[in-house]
Amino acid sequence: MADRLAVDGGELARFMQLLNKSSSSLKGLRRALSDATVTGLGTDDLDSACEDFQDDWKYGTEEIGKQTEDLAKIIGASKRSYEEVDKALEEALKRSRHSSAGSEG
Repeated sequence: MADRLAVDGGELARFMQLLNKSSSSLKGLRRALSDATVTGLGTDDLDSACEDFQDDWKYGTEEIGKQTEDLAKIIGASKRSYEEVDKALEEALKRSRHSSAGSEG
């Protein structure tokens, strides 16, 4: 068992920013690739395979982007929850110390 639980709020915030940046990068990549055409690369079979790949790539990157955004939101909510619990615990400990000091006298 751990002696203490420590949550680095700054690190969670940086991770959230990284996830959001990754999601934005994927969106930019999808926009850039959406203008690319696959016709005329070679044989009809190759053109068809490239078109299928582009459709799969588009779907896959959209899903990764959505999941990345969702994960960033979850991490943000977790960070806020940790901060709220930490603050409430700190206040409860202060009240406990204050009431213990008053009963000693």
